[in-house]
Amino acid sequence: MERIDGIFGRTELLVGSAAMERIKNARVIVFGTGGVGSWCIEALVRTGIGHLTLVDFDSVCESNINRQLPATHSTIGQLKVEAIAARMRDINPDVDITLRCEMYDSTTADTFRLADYDYVIDAIDSLDCKALLICRACEAGTRTRLFSSMGAALKLDPSRIAVAEFWKVKGDALAAALRRRFKKTGQFPCRKFRCVYSDEMVPNALAQPEENLTMTLAGATSAPRKRVNGTLAHITAIFGLTLASLVVRDLLSRPQQ
Repeated sequence: MERIDGIFGRTELLVGSAAMERIKNARVIVFGTGGVGSWCIEALVRTGIGHLTLVDFDSVCESNINRQLPATHSTIGQLKVEAIAARMRDINPDVDITLRCEMYDSTTADTFRLADYDYVIDAIDSLDCKALLICRACEAGTRTRLFSSMGAALKLDPSRIAVAEFWKVKGDALAAALRRRFKKTGQFPCRKFRCVYSDEMVPNALAQPEENLTMTLAGATSAPRKRVNGTLAHITAIFGLTLASLVVRDLLSRPQQ
């Protein structure tokens, strides 16, 4: 059997040569390369996705090490997109990776041509930025599929991680906040999209001093502030791997050209 190369021989054995070519040619943009996005990116590259754009403004810090794939003591201080890109190129030297070290928000959204991509992966945790990306990705056209991660913090049980259409997601605080925002602004996603979520909500075991309840994200002068919640690698990883599976399974379901 002819193979694309030795790296992906086991993948091609399972999915076939035609599907492998679709995987190789797919264009994916991932917003957020942290606890969820980093695992999604690695699974996509190891599966054979040939073209990736990675979007994140943040740098690796010590508190990322417990759950984010490229975060190690040796990468502390590096830009996340650069740290993960180096790892991905070590996995597949031929992968085409574009890095955008910036925040996706109302000031930068128009610079992203989402319609150029087959898949948009939303692993953003800022509510306003996430809502904007969802609306813009849904407007990009039917060629562009959006898959979105809801909240991965405050979870322990991986068996409760599931996939559903956004408006059918139940028990997820981030999804509920997004729905409230859409209703308040009157700006709704123009089409349906699928989400990875969990209905589990485990409270933090430790109380935090008030000054530690929020943190400013490094790397942006006007970064949003967000609450710090406990998060575990086996949860963020499964969120990310499930996002990758949505991309791969969608590619496999497409008719041969």
